[in-house]
Formats: sequence, C-alpha cells, structure tokens
Amino acid sequence: MEEMILASASPRRKELLSSMGIPFCVMVADAREATDGDPAGLVMENARRKAQAVHAMHPGRMILGSDTVVCIDGQVLGKPKDENDAFRMLKSLQGRQHQVYTGVCLIANGKEDTRCDCTHVTFSPLTDEDIRWYIATKEPMDKAGAYAIQGIAGMYVEKIHGSFSNVIGLPTSLVRQMLKDAAQKTEE
Repeated sequence: MEEMILASASPRRKELLSSMGIPFCVMVADAREATDGDPAGLVMENARRKAQAVHAMHPGRMILGSDTVVCIDGQVLGKPKDENDAFRMLKSLQGRQHQVYTGVCLIANGKEDTRCDCTHVTFSPLTDEDIRWYIATKEPMDKAGAYAIQGIAGMYVEKIHGSFSNVIGLPTSLVRQMLKDAAQKTEE
C-alpha cells in the first residue's frame, strides 16, 4: 500500500493510525476550519478542508483528513480557550450524556469519500473540586470537549455507546471500511 498522508498534527490520530498498521506520514493541513453548522456537517466539512488542502500540494497521493467535536444540547464544544472555558465545558458534561462526532475524509485514486461517526458518552456526576483537579492536570487543554477519554478522564465515563476510538479522535473501524471501499473501487 502506498504511504498515506495524514492531514493532522494530532498525536492521538497518529497513534490510532499506527495501531492499524497503515504506513503514513504527517502533513499538517493549512485549512481554515468551519465553526458553524450541525455537528456532523461541521466535522465532515473540516475533515474535507484539511484533506483537500494537503491534496492540493500532493495530488495523486492518498490523503486522510479528520476533525472531532463534542456536542451537548446542540452546542458544539471544541478545544477550550483557557481553564475557565474548560471548567464551563466539563461542568456542562458532568452527570449527562453527550455526543462525540468525528468527520473523516479520504481522498484516494482521484475520488473523495467523506463520512461521519457519532459516539454517545455519559459522564458521571462531578463536583466543582473534581473538575478543578482534572483541569490542574492540564490534560483537557488541547482536547475537544476538554477531556481525553483515553487518559485521566476515562475514570469519569460511566457509559459509552459507539466507537471508543472515535472519542479519541479517529474512528478506526470507519477508516478501515473507507480504505476497503477505496481499494474495491480501484479494482472495479
């Protein structure tokens, strides 16, 4: 398989793609991200923009772009701006279910395939002290929704319905299916 280009600087996406045994290199996409719209449409548009930005520089290469947001009550939560923003986000998530959306765009063999995965996550109730302690670890500061399920915040998760890797930032089962579909289209 030709080495894919991952249009993301996310260490979590790099780890997940590596765990799939897929050869890839990283090129950070210089793409302006959309900030408005429904969560599924938003992440798919941003994944597409990232993939297209890298594809413009490397036509003919296989490109994978991705974007993740957390959503509660129809409000999209991106990465926190500061500790107060992280507190606000975590306070809104505690004791409730929310959704994590990841958009994935694969450009392969001149074709573009963009899809979205959604996982439902339920947090346990947290005190303000719990939230402040977690923020003091600095873990939430560069994460959508201000938490990392694969890290310390995993102890706050009561239930998850859907893809665990999606919550980390790359739905590996979906990516596998997209690669399989792209390979099948090449054979046809």
